Amino acid sequence: MRRQFAGRLVLVIAVGCSVAACGWVGGLKARKSFKEANALYQRQEYKQAAAHYEEAIAADPNLTTAYFYLGNSYDQLYKPTRAGEPENDALLAKAIANYQLAADREADPKMKKLALEYLVAAYGPDKMNDPEKAEPLIQRMIEIDPTDPTNYFALAKMYEDSGRYDEAEQILIKARDSKPNDSAVWMQLAGFYNRQGDFPKTIDALTQRANREPTNPEAFYTIATFYWDKAYRDFRIKDAEKVEYAAAGLKAVDQAIKLNPEYIDAIVYRGLLLRVQAGLEKDADRQRAQLKEAEAMQNKALDLRKKKATGVTG
Repeated sequence: MRRQFAGRLVLVIAVGCSVAACGWVGGLKARKSFKEANALYQRQEYKQAAAHYEEAIAADPNLTTAYFYLGNSYDQLYKPTRAGEPENDALLAKAIANYQLAADREADPKMKKLALEYLVAAYGPDKMNDPEKAEPLIQRMIEIDPTDPTNYFALAKMYEDSGRYDEAEQILIKARDSKPNDSAVWMQLAGFYNRQGDFPKTIDALTQRANREPTNPEAFYTIATFYWDKAYRDFRIKDAEKVEYAAAGLKAVDQAIKLNPEYIDAIVYRGLLLRVQAGLEKDADRQRAQLKEAEAMQNKALDLRKKKATGVTG
């Protein structure tokens, strides 16, 4: 009885050692293939890299990082200009499948996020053009990191491109609420409202940004550019509104120049806004004064550019 038990124990131990050895060999092969694949990937030899990543995963399916790079290798091989060709489309399908595996199985949050980002891009307009598949992925990214506004921006753009304007606005408002001191959220809101033709909300978003960055001349300069564009280019508005917008633009640009007296672009726009005023001015003397000051702004900007080009400061 003891001999039988001893025989069975030896057999179990032998089998156990065989499995362990097999796992060790598989892991070694996986690491070797992965290393070779990475070298090929860095040289942009994506076809060969993909083959080695496949080998690495076959040897060790738990090598989760390889799934992302395998997917990206196929993604790099895919050519949007050849969409519709079976072999080419198969590359994108493989890219998506491996991005999905990386997103589902990767433990590293950074790699998981990267996989989701590339997966969303694969469903984007330049590739699969399938917003229904991309939408839940972006929502998942927002759930993973509610403080990252870029995910909100991506979802808002998708909604806007689909004509879902109310939903786009609500997502951008959520982005604003998630990070109210980030200038990017206000600029995204301003851009959205501007595309919707809502000038008051555009200016409000830009002003909210400037209020949070009182020492940033670019924030006030940006407000001035929007006022100039509206006063100069929008022929639908009345002259009285143009006068109002030009004056508001000058106020904003003066603040930018106050913060940075050598802000060349702001000086240029000050001249442009003065020219808008001059074009609307009824009093000849005031008009001449405005044009003279506008010319002075132009000359000052040119002088500063020359000094900057020659390295002269002050």
